[in-house]
Amino acid sequence: MLQVRDISLAYDDLVLADNMSFSLEAGKTHVIIGPNGTGKSTLLKMLFGDVKPQAGDVQFNEHVLSKATLPQWRQKFGYMPQDIRLDVGLSVLEVVLLGQLNALSLKLSDSLLEEALQALDQIGLLHLANRDVRTLSGGQCQMILFAQALMRKPEILMLDEPVSALDLHFQQVLLDHLDQQTKHKGWVSLMILHDLNLAAQYADNLLVLKGGKVVAQGTPREVITPQMLEEVYGVKADVQLDSLGVPFIRTQRRGANAFMTMKESLSGSSAGKAHAL
Repeated sequence: MLQVRDISLAYDDLVLADNMSFSLEAGKTHVIIGPNGTGKSTLLKMLFGDVKPQAGDVQFNEHVLSKATLPQWRQKFGYMPQDIRLDVGLSVLEVVLLGQLNALSLKLSDSLLEEALQALDQIGLLHLANRDVRTLSGGQCQMILFAQALMRKPEILMLDEPVSALDLHFQQVLLDHLDQQTKHKGWVSLMILHDLNLAAQYADNLLVLKGGKVVAQGTPREVITPQMLEEVYGVKADVQLDSLGVPFIRTQRRGANAFMTMKESLSGSSAGKAHAL
């Protein structure tokens, strides 16, 4: 189990974590959702050890993250950040093999090579093994970095918006594979998604972040409600259940009248400030 205990983190007046605590069970896919600018990506960086909280700590199976334990801590992680640029003169296969950097030597073992090829095959990109990664699309790069993360044989897998550049087919390939491997191998899997319908489909546990706090946590059916969507995102939406009992969200258009009202409100506010000056 990965535990976050009483974490606080702020940059100037921006509070990203305010005495935040939560636990993530192994063998489950945990998904973080919330408005832009609420510190979702920063939270992943903190769990990886790139950002130090001002208070609180992070613990995994009784091991506490600290400066002294950081090298051993990171060996447990497969981490796929939001930035997917691969501006290096390497083949797809070589990039995937970097997931096992500690095991690489001047002579590449047959077993390690087979493992990398199998990782590519499982996500449907074996045919790209010898391609220069600089010739790939953004979506292909995203899938290659996913395969690299899997090669690390993680105990904790963290993915920051892993499907943002993917088409419908590869969204399903990546998320289905993540779900299957998480349950089969007992990983703690944590990812950030902006597509709430995908989050509802694949999350065993949803965490909703706003104002430096986890304002809701639980299954998608427990968490995704019209009230939550209006309070957290400021939108009105219909929430229905599909044939599998999974919540499906359809937002309601604001419409031209709402836009004009907002525009007039902003104009009035600006005029008032100018008059005051």
